Order: sequence, then structure tokens, then C-alpha cells
Amino acid sequence: MVESKPVLRALVNGAGPTGALTAFALADAGWQVQISDPLPAAVLLERSRAYAFTHSSQRLLEQLGLWSAVQALLVPFRSLELLDLATQRQVPFCLADLGSRRAAAPAAAVGWVGQHRPLMTLLLERLGAHPAITLELGTPPPHAAAKQPPHDLIVAADGPHSPSREALGIGVLQWAYRQNCLTALVQLRGSADDQAWELLRPEGPFAVLPLGDGLFQLVWSAPAQRCRQLESLGDSAFLDALAGALPDQLQPDALLDDPRAFPVALLLARRLHRGHTVLVGESGHRCHPVGGQGLNLCWRDVATLHRLARRTAAGRLAVHRLPAAYARRRWPDLLLTLLATDLLVRFFSNRSPLLLPLRHLALLLLAKLAPLRQLSLSAMTDGPCQLLRR
Repeated sequence: MVESKPVLRALVNGAGPTGALTAFALADAGWQVQISDPLPAAVLLERSRAYAFTHSSQRLLEQLGLWSAVQALLVPFRSLELLDLATQRQVPFCLADLGSRRAAAPAAAVGWVGQHRPLMTLLLERLGAHPAITLELGTPPPHAAAKQPPHDLIVAADGPHSPSREALGIGVLQWAYRQNCLTALVQLRGSADDQAWELLRPEGPFAVLPLGDGLFQLVWSAPAQRCRQLESLGDSAFLDALAGALPDQLQPDALLDDPRAFPVALLLARRLHRGHTVLVGESGHRCHPVGGQGLNLCWRDVATLHRLARRTAAGRLAVHRLPAAYARRRWPDLLLTLLATDLLVRFFSNRSPLLLPLRHLALLLLAKLAPLRQLSLSAMTDGPCQLLRR
């Protein structure tokens, strides 16, 4: 008589993009998953922002069978213009810098951009229809004394102010940048619809992300007071300020939503697990959004958890060892990515006459040497740890 394997059960706290993808990953690995969030679906959908997706996120979505559906919601960019406005050095990244295998792939792209609402609409619909996933939205977390089915794993994916992390008594290392980030949707002239920009300005990095049909999402880093001022401007005054911040070839025509500013901080939990709970996404870490690393770093957490959950379901990893194994595997990528983004911001967000020659030389070498561009793009798309594996 064949003995059946025990059913593995997981609870995911938080149904944002990272929590939702975690639920899919665990279900794909053969687990039964309960995912809950105190916010109703309407609130989860209302966030006005866009995400840049790299190849590490694309691979995970492919493994989970979600890529074709998500890809239909995304706008690919096939070139990325890196421009330091203090030195006027420009470095173009193109498909060739991905390496021959990726550049030759059908529908090849340096990266993709997608808006929050369509992405979350798709993920919530798929969560609700998945037979191995129970979705609970708009309900408070159950009281600690309430009787609940036992869970082999609990995933805290409830954001940077994670109640789950605080309940476990896990402290964090954090500091706030003097910059805030302002997001806005605008119509621009002077850029191709498949071209993204990363502008390095003395007051902070500035991403211009294509959304198709001349629409672009701005992620504008600047001192907090400056962001608050920009947020309060009328449409015409905001467009005038924007025109002064962009290079001459980019001309803003219209502001299509209300600019919103939010604080930027570096955060790292002192540990990524306790007992049978693991911290995934922004419950465990946050970094500056330079280079579009935020969501992709969170989804690399999910990719690691996916691999370990499959090993556990196959009987190759004891379930009680999974949380510690997850933490060990995530530390190198987290530390290197947080360090790299922090150094980039500090190196380029200033007017120091001592650093300008170094910046000029670094960008000159990057523009002239294709192998250096390939290494840089590999670090951006797969994480800095990828460089150590070469």
C-alpha cells in the first residue's frame, strides 16, 4: 500500500504583488495556501504607480505559468539611456548588452514596465480561481487565541511596517534618505515608446519609464521639501518644473494624474525568519528605487522560496529546515543589492568636484566597453550576486 504524502499548508499575510506571487509559488510547489489581507480588493487595486520588471522576474513568472498573461499587460523597453546630467555623459544600453542568448529570444527586451492596477487585477482574479489557494480580503487577522488550522509555514509579506514582523519581535536596521520619491504619469515627446531613461541628477536619480502611446511613468527623486513643493503645484507649473529637470530632448506635454510623493528609506530586518515564519519582500527589506530594483528584489525572495518549497514537497528538505535555508540563501543578494543601490545614490546624488572626474571616467568606460555594459546590465537584471557566479 502506497503511503500518501502529508499535505503541506502555508499562510501568507499580505496580498500585494509580492504576497500574491508567493501564494502562487507555494501552490505551484504543491502546497495548500491561505492568503489574507485586511484591505479589501478595491484598496489593493487603487495604488497609482508602475513597476519595472527585469529578467529575474520574467523567469519566475514563466515558471509559475503566469508570464504570457502578465506580458500582455506590460510595455517592453529595448533600450535604456543612462544619462548623468552633472557630467553630460550618456551610456546607451541595448539588446546586445543582454548577451547573445537573451538578445536573440523572441520579443527580446532589456526590461518591461507595467502599471499596478492591471497587474493586481490579474493576480487577484487568478488567486480567487486557483483550487489550492484560499483568498481572504478585507478581514482583520484572526485573534491569536482563535482556533486555526495548523500551518507548516507562515509568510510575512505585509509590507515595510509589517505587523507580522513586529509581532515576532524582529527588529530592523533602517535609515531614511534625505530624498523623497515623486511619481507621476505624463505625456512626453522626444523619446521612443520602447526607450527607458535613468537620469542621474545631483538632487537624486530620476527614472522615465515608457507605458506606450507617448505615456511615461516618472519616478523622480529629490529632497523631501522639493517633492512636497512639486506635489502642490498646478498642472502648468508642474510641467514647467518638469521641463527644467529633464534633458532638452524630452519635452513634457501633459500631466495625466496627481503627482504623489513618498519617503525613501533603506530597511533590513535583523533576521529573515523566526520559528516557522519567513519574511518576504518589503517586510524584510527596502532599498532606494534607483535602477528599478525594489519589486524585482522582492520577487527574487519568492523565487528562492519557490525552489525550497518544491524540495520540501518532494521530501528532499524537512519542512522545519525551510525557514533557515531560505534566510541563508537570501542574505547575499539582499546585502549586495542594498549596498549597490545605496552607493549609486551617494556617488551620483551630489555636486562634489572631487567625484565628478571619477563619474566621468566610470561612465566613459561604460560607454566604450561592451563587456562592462553586459556586466552592469546583468547585475541590474539578475542582482549583483550574478556577477559572483560568473
